[in-house]
Amino acid sequence: MSDLVCDFCGKSVKEVEKIFSAENAHICNECIGTCSDIIAKEHLKKERAQFQKGLNIPTQIKEHLDNYVIGQEEAKKVLSVALYSHYKRIDKPTFKNVEIEKSNILLVGPTGSGKTLLAKSLAKIMDVPFAVADATALTEAGYVGEDVESILSRLLASADYDIERAQKGIIYIDEIDKIANKSESATSGRDVSGEGVQQGLLKILEGGEVYVPLKGSRKSSSAETVLFDTTHVLFICGGAFVGLVGDDEHKKKFKPKKMGFLKSGDDEQSQKEIESKDLINFGLIPEFIGRIPVIATLNPLSIEDLIRVLKEPKNAIIKQYQALFELDGMELEFSDDALEAIAKEADEKGVGARGLRGIIEKIMLPLQYELPAREGVEACIITNDFIEGKKDVELRFEEVKKEAE
Repeated sequence: MSDLVCDFCGKSVKEVEKIFSAENAHICNECIGTCSDIIAKEHLKKERAQFQKGLNIPTQIKEHLDNYVIGQEEAKKVLSVALYSHYKRIDKPTFKNVEIEKSNILLVGPTGSGKTLLAKSLAKIMDVPFAVADATALTEAGYVGEDVESILSRLLASADYDIERAQKGIIYIDEIDKIANKSESATSGRDVSGEGVQQGLLKILEGGEVYVPLKGSRKSSSAETVLFDTTHVLFICGGAFVGLVGDDEHKKKFKPKKMGFLKSGDDEQSQKEIESKDLINFGLIPEFIGRIPVIATLNPLSIEDLIRVLKEPKNAIIKQYQALFELDGMELEFSDDALEAIAKEADEKGVGARGLRGIIEKIMLPLQYELPAREGVEACIITNDFIEGKKDVELRFEEVKKEAE
């Protein structure tokens, strides 16, 4: 026995704690430990590869969002990390006896800053069912309007009534600030769309089993229902929260650098985020706020951002109109000063990116009506002078037509 050596590392029985033998093969305890570590690492790699199917890391999620949403860098980082953590939680709701709680998200920002687009873009990358609900249409039980369970019905419908798939989907509740408790300011009657709706949303936000009508509303006694578990449903709530804080504090709390994580050396006061007490003062109940731990704030888009929104995203408005004109055999071009004029008009209206389409549609309508009937038009150039009505639109005709004339 004193002559035994490990066939893997060559160490003798005197150099290690123990050597295990099987017929003519020998292995020491150290090599067994090394092999065990290698096997464990390979197993983790396989689990991660399996887990990563359909789920990207935060940096890749943000890169995807960059293709659709201009600006809002810190908000995109917050959402990317929150989404990644949420789907790790679905895979491992309990890890090493630690229960990982759900982290729903609240998006706070002015209208047209990209709240809804961020939520839709997230659902697209995850390839999961996605539903949008408007909080202004919700009422508490017993009153005319939509009930909170109708939100889950929409998610179920978007999953083609596949209950397992729907239970891992994403729900975006817009205008969440409109269900703030208004009872104190109301002159009479109950606030049926305020605190009562917040109370109704608590259970589905936290995660629980709810009977959901397959079609219609729970107010219909004949509606067929199904038991829906919201434990793994990610809720993203969005709202403008106009007047959340005073003017001075508003500037401070909506300062671009304040979103995301504090860096060492940053002025904590200047980086101050929206706090729970601000939301409570606005009219949200503490229980509701407690179920939405992740808050991401979006800034108003600058004129430069609005110009980028017009031309950079994959589904940019300019690209859509260029495709429409190309189907008619014409090129469509916008001069830089024209894009700036459109962005300035949207900025003056105070509706952010949401107002861009309406402005462009108004500009393009007469052209879309007249140009298909014009022969030989090769390109149409939109300039600032045309937008302001100083000149007609610039048209470039095919060379063959010019020679024939």
